[in-house]
Amino acid sequence: MDLDPDVCYRAIQTRDARFDGRLFVAVKTTGIYCRPVCPARTPLRRNVTFHATAASAQEAGYRACLRCRPETSPQLGAWNGASNTVSRALALIEAGALDEGDVETLAERVGVGGRQLRRLFLQHLGATPVGVAQTRRVLLAKQLIHETDLPMGEVALAAGFGSVRRFNETFQQLYDRPPAALRRRKVLPSSHGAAPPGEAISLTLRYRPPYDWDGMLAFLAMRAIPGVEVVRDNVYRRTIALDGAAGTLAVTPIGGDRLSVAVRFPKPSALPRILARVRGVFDLSADPVGIGEVLSRDPRLARMVAARPGLRVPGAWDGFELAVRAILGQQITVVQARKLAGELVASHGEALSDPWAEPGLTHAFPTPQHLAAADLSGLKMPGARIRCLSSMAAAAVDDPNLLSPTAGLAEMVARLRALPGIGEWTAQYIAMRQLREPDAFPAADVALMRALADADGVRPTADELLAQAEAWRPWRAYAALHLWASLADEGAPPIRKVKRAA
Repeated sequence: MDLDPDVCYRAIQTRDARFDGRLFVAVKTTGIYCRPVCPARTPLRRNVTFHATAASAQEAGYRACLRCRPETSPQLGAWNGASNTVSRALALIEAGALDEGDVETLAERVGVGGRQLRRLFLQHLGATPVGVAQTRRVLLAKQLIHETDLPMGEVALAAGFGSVRRFNETFQQLYDRPPAALRRRKVLPSSHGAAPPGEAISLTLRYRPPYDWDGMLAFLAMRAIPGVEVVRDNVYRRTIALDGAAGTLAVTPIGGDRLSVAVRFPKPSALPRILARVRGVFDLSADPVGIGEVLSRDPRLARMVAARPGLRVPGAWDGFELAVRAILGQQITVVQARKLAGELVASHGEALSDPWAEPGLTHAFPTPQHLAAADLSGLKMPGARIRCLSSMAAAAVDDPNLLSPTAGLAEMVARLRALPGIGEWTAQYIAMRQLREPDAFPAADVALMRALADADGVRPTADELLAQAEAWRPWRAYAALHLWASLADEGAPPIRKVKRAA
């Protein structure tokens, strides 16, 4: 990413919040890097350099500021649109690809060589893949130190460090002090021990406002799977399952630029992946202002963008869960699909045990292994769709990376459509919500056509809609959400009754 030094310096002089998360300023005289909104005195122009990512600044030898705490800045994804390969690799790193694997394996998953991937990372992020992963661990650990009372041993595990010794060495090297010295507030003696089972770890995640929280909750509430998800009192809660363990999380908005995430899970080492998934579900890396500017060039979308500033694309907690939910929703309404998903969970999901169960959260969604071996004939749906579910489960068992962002949009849609019963709509919907493809667009959706009907009620065809959507690239997924939301605002929920099977 190219950073204009003059523009960047004016941004830090004025502490312009619009640049928070877009750049980091490194001060040569102190060896510290900061957010552009840092309250410290503005350094002289000759003493600063600018970096597009925290990883770039940290790899250049700078350490994170203790005042503005770069680990809490919104992660805007400054690389979006620059390199799809980098975006996919970053998503895999967030999911833990380099916690146990190496760069060569990561490069192979995204379809390039290791040397090329390093070059792309340096070009777009100013840091290597290993440097990005290391910065991710360090900044999460620093946030845990500041925002929780976890013992240092648990902080090390929760941040993704392989050992407490490595954790201590890294902080001593970066900050010239042990990690415990960074904890500013007094920690009660009782908190030095391990956290009681079921106790939540609470952290904040920032985003760039505006954020249409009501729209996000409405979308998730309409599709909430009974027993797995609950949306109530302005809070989203759900069960989570990773590495054979299950727990819960709760997400609540606080202020105008943050979410509070409370995680109850028996394995602290899973925290980085849990937070990465939360960022994806709530689309926290989006730049709503930039996206809105592009979409507003179309007069038909301009009024929708103005009515719903900060509308995001809701992501998925788990790719397999979303794929099953999409298959269940073929040819029936959203409400019927939700009920059917609840019946599937009640019959085949794993019940949560104390101390992890909460009111309304009773089961973890069934795994691909369980559904592949299960008798699904009791489900009230056509036999062809039951076979489609079984085929999807078997495919997910055979290829654990089936629903990971390992290729571009066209290739991933083609792979999904090769599966029995997966048509274009379902593939695009999965790409939009699970693969986080901002340009995914289910053009065959009847609701999208209805939203663009002319004054006489004549709807465009799918081909005509695709032609119109060319002007919305690379944000067609956000255009789709605005079109759906416009129907809801008019009192006409987007009900789908169209065959989508291939």
